[in-house]
Parts: sequence; structure tokens; C-alpha cells
Amino acid sequence: MDDTVRAMTPSLKALLACLAVLASTVSSGTLECDPVHESREIAHGREIYGRMCAVCHGAAGEGYKADQAPALGNQAFLGSVTDAFLTNAITHGRAGSTMSAWGMEHGGPLPPEEVATVVQFLRTWQVGPPTPLDDRPLEGDSNRGQELYARHCLGCHGPKGVSGQYETIGSNAMLSAPTGFLRQAIQRGRDHTLMRGFHETLGDQGVDDVISVLRTWQAGGSPQATRLATPAKPPPLPLGPVPLNPRGPEPVGFDSQGGLTKADVVHAELVRGARMAILDARAPSDYTGEHIAGAVSVPFYAPEPYFKDLPKDAWLVAYCGCPHAESGQLANKLRANGFKKVTVIDEGLRYWSSHKYGLQRGTLP
Repeated sequence: MDDTVRAMTPSLKALLACLAVLASTVSSGTLECDPVHESREIAHGREIYGRMCAVCHGAAGEGYKADQAPALGNQAFLGSVTDAFLTNAITHGRAGSTMSAWGMEHGGPLPPEEVATVVQFLRTWQVGPPTPLDDRPLEGDSNRGQELYARHCLGCHGPKGVSGQYETIGSNAMLSAPTGFLRQAIQRGRDHTLMRGFHETLGDQGVDDVISVLRTWQAGGSPQATRLATPAKPPPLPLGPVPLNPRGPEPVGFDSQGGLTKADVVHAELVRGARMAILDARAPSDYTGEHIAGAVSVPFYAPEPYFKDLPKDAWLVAYCGCPHAESGQLANKLRANGFKKVTVIDEGLRYWSSHKYGLQRGTLP
């Protein structure tokens, strides 16, 4: 070995010495291996996004992880959207959809400064400069636009832009966007999504006609969810009494193996007076707008403060509106912390509401 070392050239010896120093600094933790410098604000925004947003929008903003949530990392979107629009969307949510109002003014968990860090983090995905937008005055005909919307848009976005399978474009929050943003979205579409560009199909006039229809819904107040009208209460909400029916019988038909139980089964057991706790996994702003009667708020992104007060000898039934993305995350965290009787309402809150099962508004169960 000594002969081998002596036979090395000086440059090779120097290289080996550098590698030895490098190895020791990495193993000791004194070398930062990630060369990308990230501000404290962006790092905090990344953490919030991963904990609260990625469940629906995807870890890289690819979208459509749950409830057809849009692709926030899409370059056409990031190039055309303003920080003010992003802030508004995060703070106030999307009424008529499962997009929560995350701002504290609506009972959500985020103060304005934390909303700002999320917006800063989203901007790290933007590759190019802002897209020039066509902000000339709108020159559309809403009567023509009604027929065009019915033919090209209704199937994805629903009547008046709500209750469709994809983006809720009829909410007043969405329609707060400048006309140039709406023109760009309709003309170009969104690459790598099902939203194709309609410029060749509609032309400039047809695009303006469709936007004119959207603007009539904005002025008239399109159908909105009630959550934003509910007075806010700073989170977290008190747990409330658990379980329901403390002296009731054991529920029948709940699934702890696959983890999903049909809403009809849960409702039937509630009517029967079975002993259980129903946990709303959504943000408190959603809970105060509307929740299953008797349910308590246990947000999927921060359930730990509630663990000590939840019963381990009673069934815990989680739900959300996704229909089970957020509630599934809550159920996994419960199981990881020793709760064994855990299930999720398979179809979510929309099914429960459409079947006129018991609902409640406000901060009380």
C-alpha cells in the first residue's frame, strides 16, 4: 500500500486529499449539500404547501390529485396570474368547490403573512417572465356567449361555472381575475391538462362572448357556498363532545380494513343511536360553513392537539369533500397514533348533503 501511494503523482495525491476532506465534512454535517439557497419565507411556504395544499394540487403543483384541483405549477397559469389573485384564492377559497378558505378572517389557519409565503413558494415554480396579456376592454355578446358556453364549456365546468367536474370558474373569487387572464386561459388553454386552447375554435370574438357570459354571473352573484358568510372564529376550534351516543350500541358495518364505509351505512348507524365520533377533516372555515350534524373539527393538516381527547374505544368516522383525500390523510395519522377503530365516509360530504342527511352550520357540532 505504501509503495502504491508513493507511486502516485502529486496531482492525484492532492485530489485524494480533497476527497477525504469532502467526505469528513459531509459526514460531520458541516457541509451543506443542497446548493440552492432558499429564503426562510420560501422554505416556510414550501412547508405549508406540502402540509395543506399538496393533497389536492400535487407535490409539484401538477394538479388533479384530488377533486380535480387545478395544476398550480402550470407555466401558462403562473405566467399570467398575479400575486394578488393567488393571495385572494388562498385567503378566500373557491365558494362552490372544495377549495378551502385558508385565511384567518374566514376561520382558516393562515394569517396574511403566511399566505404570502405560500405565494412566494409558488413563484419558485415559474420558469419564464410574465406573459403579456390582452387587457383591452371586453367586447362580447352574452347572448351569443350562452350558446358557446353550453357547447364548449358546460360539460367540464357545469351550469353557471359551478358544480362541474373541473375548475369552478363561476365563483366571484375566480371572476375577480382581470379580463386579460381569462382571455389567455380560454385562448391558449393549459398545457398538459384537459383544458385545451379555444382560439382557433372560437376566435377573438367568441372568446369575448364567453367571457361576457362569465361576467354576467359575477354581477348577478353566481351560486355560492355558505361557508364565507359564517362569522369567523380563530382556529383551532374546540373539540366538542365525543363520542356521540356515549351509551349507544357498537356500530355495524364499519370498515377498518379497507378504511372506507358508505355514507348510507354511517347515516343508518347514527339514526340507530350507535356510539361513534364523526371528524370533519377539512379546514375550520369549511366546517363552520356546513358540516355533518354532531361532527367535530379535526383538520387533517394539524390533528395532533386533539389526539389526547379522542376516544380510542369508540369508532372514529372521518370525512371531507374530496371525497376522501383529506379524510384519508387524517385517518392515516390517527392509525399511526394508536387509534384502531377508524374509517372514512367513502363518498364525502357532497353525497351526504345531496341525500339531505343531517347538516349543521357554525362552530358548534
